[in-house]
Amino acid sequence: MKVLVLGATSAIAQAAAREWAARGATLHLVARNQARLTAVADDLRARGATVTVSAQDLNDAQRHAALLIDPDIVLVAQGIQGDAIAVDSDPARAELVLRTNYVAPVQILTLLAPAMRPGTTIAVITSVAGDRGRAKPGAVYSSSKAGLDAYLSGLRQRLAQSGVRVLTVKPGYVDTPMTANHLPKNALFVKPEVIGRGIVKAVDRGADVVYLPWFWRPILAVIRAIPERVFKKLSI
Repeated sequence: MKVLVLGATSAIAQAAAREWAARGATLHLVARNQARLTAVADDLRARGATVTVSAQDLNDAQRHAALLIDPDIVLVAQGIQGDAIAVDSDPARAELVLRTNYVAPVQILTLLAPAMRPGTTIAVITSVAGDRGRAKPGAVYSSSKAGLDAYLSGLRQRLAQSGVRVLTVKPGYVDTPMTANHLPKNALFVKPEVIGRGIVKAVDRGADVVYLPWFWRPILAVIRAIPERVFKKLSI
């Protein structure tokens, strides 16, 4: 089994990669920071995995062609959030969030999807933030995830005809460097290992959309049902 992991230095990507490494997978890791990428690769090799790496900025569309390696599974874990107030009030920061969370993944998958074989899987990490725009994670961040959700829904429908599965992964609060400034951590936060295991299990069973942990599905169902006149007065 060959797994292509994009954004491989993220905590969630590392957790999923360790699960696949335990199964003897061959892993190709892609991320921007060479030093961190090397450390992740060394850890996986110590666990018995065969690992290759490529240090590149996934926002650079000119280098996406190098990702055509015929994998069995693609995991797209690239994403940034930033401070909601700063991002929502700074056009340059907003553009970076949109490019990283939406534009680059769409460009990458537009290239990779036609080359995927029947029986292979594309798994993409989005967020529960995409279910409804909210001020706290940020309007720009929420919209980037909502746009990616919509793209994956269309891609899933199209690739179903060719036997390629598309999995949308929607984590809630995860205790990672991205949420380091979110204090205090409440009971809804989980460790990256929980999400990593959930991703691998969802790929195994051929799921279309998975909320991780499971309790976010009913929580978001309630949030989506709140009337707009009430929702705009809330702080959630």
